Amino acid sequence: MDASRSDVLILGGGVIGLACALYLLKSGATVRVLEQGTPGCGSSHGNCGTITPSHAAPLAMPGMLGVALRSMLRADAPLYLNPRFDGPRLRWLLGFARHCNWRDFEHAARARSAILQRSRGLLGSLVREEPLDCEFGEEGELYVYRTPQALEADERHHAQVLERLGVEVQRLKGDEVEAREPALKPGVAGGLFHPGDARLRPDRYAAELARRVMELGGAIETGARIDDFGLREGRIEHVRTTRGVFRSDRVVMALGAWSPLLGRSLGLRLPMQPGKGYSLTYTRPTRVPRHALVLREAAVCVTTWETGYRLGSTMEFSGYVEGLNRTRLDALRRGAAQGLHEPEGPQLLEEWWGWRPMSMDEVPIIGPSSRWSNLMFATAHGMLGVSMSAATGELVAALMRGGTPPIDPSPYAPARFGV
Repeated sequence: MDASRSDVLILGGGVIGLACALYLLKSGATVRVLEQGTPGCGSSHGNCGTITPSHAAPLAMPGMLGVALRSMLRADAPLYLNPRFDGPRLRWLLGFARHCNWRDFEHAARARSAILQRSRGLLGSLVREEPLDCEFGEEGELYVYRTPQALEADERHHAQVLERLGVEVQRLKGDEVEAREPALKPGVAGGLFHPGDARLRPDRYAAELARRVMELGGAIETGARIDDFGLREGRIEHVRTTRGVFRSDRVVMALGAWSPLLGRSLGLRLPMQPGKGYSLTYTRPTRVPRHALVLREAAVCVTTWETGYRLGSTMEFSGYVEGLNRTRLDALRRGAAQGLHEPEGPQLLEEWWGWRPMSMDEVPIIGPSSRWSNLMFATAHGMLGVSMSAATGELVAALMRGGTPPIDPSPYAPARFGV
């Protein structure tokens, strides 16, 4: 028996790759995960850990391109487009601009909502049945507004879109929000509460998925950077890494923001860009929020767990530029200070940045490659990798088995981009 061979080889050990591994193992396949670092070390590690059917609406809508272009003048803008010239980023931006219309907005919102709602239900079941010790909570998520103008705009747009998609939104007055959340400073104009949202600690979730994958007989190769592919007659025959050569019948690309870089080795042009996010993790303040919060004007996400407290969000398009941007971290601190009595915990545990894998239409790329007969994609989940992870794993396993998928796979098909 060839120990380097498995039924399925999964490229990438973040929450998407690990969720795919878990569902494939449950379907009876043998699985090996290749991870260049350690499981969950990328965007799976430092995000806010919210599970959000409320985030079905994409960024791309009429007027958003102007917002992005104006952001080049403000390095601390919640959505920031670095003015440095970058050919691939410019091509992505032009593609993004083509999707800034209401028809594409509605299509993306429906596609995102279908997988978000499916995944929300699956995650609750996974956490309870496996079980996964990841500080899962189902308190919902509260959007907080300090100006009537921002509240009115979101009531007219955000809330109505979600309600059309079957996602519950509760409208709250300012005093109701303040009574529900004593951690907030006074002066709240109102809120939108999303009772179907949840939260977990993402690094614990990734670690628990990895544990279950190995308990079910899966292999995880850490420190396995992919060097090249062995290709023959339209198939991937093997994958060469720093940990050796691995072979399989099927390959799943779940590399997140690294997908377009590795895709070039396969002659693929994936229309993706890294959207850089930041977070600050603390020990818990005394007055912590009872719910996951989004401070809307500042675009700051606040998540509390039993073992910590995190401020996060922002979206920076700077290509594959590494490292912390102090201007962005300071904006998170200022935004939190505007809305919370105790915006920071007593001890700063981590300053973090990570790349979110953004497709130009903001719909994930899931399904078989139109170029390589044994390649399956599970990538481009944007800011929603944790939220979409369980349904992505389930869908990939169903497509590989050839059974009836639990949700319509056509909106996510790689063929829409010719890959």
